[in-house]
Amino acid sequence: MTPAARLAAAIELLAAIETDPRRPADAVANDFFRARRFMGGADRRAVAERSWSVLRARRRLGWWLAREGAPATPRLLLAALLLLQGWTLDGVARSFSGGKFGPGALRPEEGGRLRGLEGHSFDHPEMPEAVRLEVPDWLLPALLARFGPTLAAELAALAEPASLDLRVNLLKGTREAAQASLAAEGVEAAPTPLSPWGLRVPGRRPITAGRTFQEGLVEIQDEGSQLIAALVGAAPEMRVADWCAGAGGKTLAMAMTMQNRGHIAACDVSAPRLDGAVRRLRRAGVHNVERHVIGPGDRWAKRRAGGFDRVLVDAPCTGIGTWRRNPDARLRLSARDLAELLGKQAAILSQAARLVRNGGRLVYATCSLLTEENEAQVQSFLAAHPDFAVVPLARAWALPTSPPCAGPFLALTPRRHGTDGFFAAVLERAA
Repeated sequence: MTPAARLAAAIELLAAIETDPRRPADAVANDFFRARRFMGGADRRAVAERSWSVLRARRRLGWWLAREGAPATPRLLLAALLLLQGWTLDGVARSFSGGKFGPGALRPEEGGRLRGLEGHSFDHPEMPEAVRLEVPDWLLPALLARFGPTLAAELAALAEPASLDLRVNLLKGTREAAQASLAAEGVEAAPTPLSPWGLRVPGRRPITAGRTFQEGLVEIQDEGSQLIAALVGAAPEMRVADWCAGAGGKTLAMAMTMQNRGHIAACDVSAPRLDGAVRRLRRAGVHNVERHVIGPGDRWAKRRAGGFDRVLVDAPCTGIGTWRRNPDARLRLSARDLAELLGKQAAILSQAARLVRNGGRLVYATCSLLTEENEAQVQSFLAAHPDFAVVPLARAWALPTSPPCAGPFLALTPRRHGTDGFFAAVLERAA
């Protein structure tokens, strides 16, 4: 594809994302590229990177266009991105030439409105702080309360593209063997600094078609997610419940630490998500996992009360910690979403706590950076469940590396740890 054709495809993809604003952009992009199999891998990456650059700067681009009286259409958003990245208006006009497979030519009124952006950078002294930081207006006070003077630096790291993190499956081989196998496929990977099972690949390399992935030696999993699985402390012969298992990423990691011995119950309210875990479990060589769909009036948990050594609650949350990978999520998040999630998290924690045996542990985790979803949620739970107490991170940490956080909880951010944003608390039931 020519550069102009890639621009046109990016405009189409952005239009598809805006047409379905409640659907995650990566799901829209998957369907978009699946319907255009003529596009090569390099073309798909170029189109996706251009589109994601718009999503990462969506509020600032919209502010600039509104300042010039221009609508925030996908083509003008992309043109504005190019201008604020240092292109000249003549250069943009040549790319929007109306040639074969390229974007339609800029209309005179479009060019007139875009001219006001030429020579400027993304930020402007008159830009509101929430716009400059690319967060919803309503969310800014909570983030300021969480990070204070370091907020701008934290959000800047959260706006950077994420690296590709892999977890080596020790059921199939060592980290050194996986590193060598990837290198033979032309993929250079370096050990992650915190997880002893992790490998980090710069940028976004396609690895799922390679032998190393297909044979189950590696799984795609952020280093922070690997640390949460490690924090559970799932050991051979234990009974473990993954209460919000989803597609099974942490289930797989815990099965590995259990050396395929003992029993894991992978539970979720979504049957399709659990079904998606089957192929991953088979590829990883895992066979100690039972799947259970949680439905209305479900008595499964009641019958198994007090029957598990470890229970992981990877709770549904705002997902702010994953904005590096899902920059569109910040555009969809509302105050109502947060309020509903807080109620769900409290209910899920109370429900899952019944599964923990005396002396067992409950691990509460989110990929959020908000105090309301993390520390405050834990404190509310402890007030209602006095038979549980916090296990400080330094005591719960079982990896050969030092704990990455000084406080009682695991609290990871991209700026400080190079991972997605994660929170985890280990709570122990009195013996």
